Amino acid sequence: MGADLISEYAWVRRPEPCVLELVSKLAREPWTDRPTCVHPVLGSVARVVHDHCGPRGRRALLPLAPLFLDTARPGFDLSARLVALCVSTALAAPGEVAGDERTRLLNAQETASYLLAGRAGAPPGGPARWWLPALDRLKLSEPFYRTVVATEHAAEAVVVAARGGDHDVRLKRLLRQCLSLAS
Repeated sequence: MGADLISEYAWVRRPEPCVLELVSKLAREPWTDRPTCVHPVLGSVARVVHDHCGPRGRRALLPLAPLFLDTARPGFDLSARLVALCVSTALAAPGEVAGDERTRLLNAQETASYLLAGRAGAPPGGPARWWLPALDRLKLSEPFYRTVVATEHAAEAVVVAARGGDHDVRLKRLLRQCLSLAS
């Protein structure tokens, strides 16, 4: 894989691409950090991980590129699982979590749990109690969650998880865990 990655790496337009830019080339898509073959929540996690890693950590992400291929699919399940994983990682991270961040992360976790339970029980708290029923009537709740809400929830959780020492290792581990959920 190493030599193949180097030759694929030669296609990129700058010295240190984002792993998703490499994915776009592997998928033969236009140069972008938002390839259509990647699940939007997974892509959001990868972009934030890249942004919070140092140069060595960013290079260490590149061999993961093939694992992102063909992860895009609709449905609440993968989106909610990715959010739940990122939030639980953030809440267990060594860095401080501000009160408003903790509230948003707990609301994100509650919404993800609600969706994973097949919407059983009381409706979720936080903003989801308003947008979910309204968008359900229009059959837009799943794409809205997958492309807007879950991407923001996961991104904030990764930012919180990035705090503290040795974040390159912790973030790569989180990204690997997310990729295993998507496979």
